Amino acid sequence: MQTQVLGLSVDSPDCLRAWADSLGGITYPLLSDFYPHGQVAQLYGVLRPEGYTERAIVVVDKQGAIRSVDVHDISQQPDNDELFRVLAELEPTAAAALRAAEAKAAAAAPAPERIKSDVMIYCTPWCGDCRRARAWLKEQGIAYVEVDISRDRAAAAQVRAWANGFETTPTFDIKGQIIVDWQQEQVKRALGII
Repeated sequence: MQTQVLGLSVDSPDCLRAWADSLGGITYPLLSDFYPHGQVAQLYGVLRPEGYTERAIVVVDKQGAIRSVDVHDISQQPDNDELFRVLAELEPTAAAALRAAEAKAAAAAPAPERIKSDVMIYCTPWCGDCRRARAWLKEQGIAYVEVDISRDRAAAAQVRAWANGFETTPTFDIKGQIIVDWQQEQVKRALGII
């Protein structure tokens, strides 16, 4: 598909570079909407009065027309499947070819094996609450298995089923009890700590 992904943030270029480096690199350009602060975000209606933005995916077609706007609270991960649906509407032939290639690759590749544990944590590399949850679990000496939903799309679909359609991270599966988001008191109860 003939698409270009761009990241836009109200953070400074140095901050964006440090964030990308902390994730091991980003495969698409990051744009800084730092000065004048949030001017582009304001034009798209996603700048909050406090100076930070909502999380938004905006699809602009080749003629420069906005075709889709998907806005979420900054703490929620947008659904990539919805983005792919919009892109498929813009380029149906390319989308069909891409789906066929993905289906062929999926049929040829073995399903990822996940190590099962009493404590499973579904995360993304960039999630701040995931980092806090990992650190807390390590401090408590609690063994866990982490699943990166940005790489394991079957796990991402499972998280969406648990989290009312959102890819909310972290999401925990503690001995079959599902806890969506970093809710430390609920995690403690599920682990029998309190």
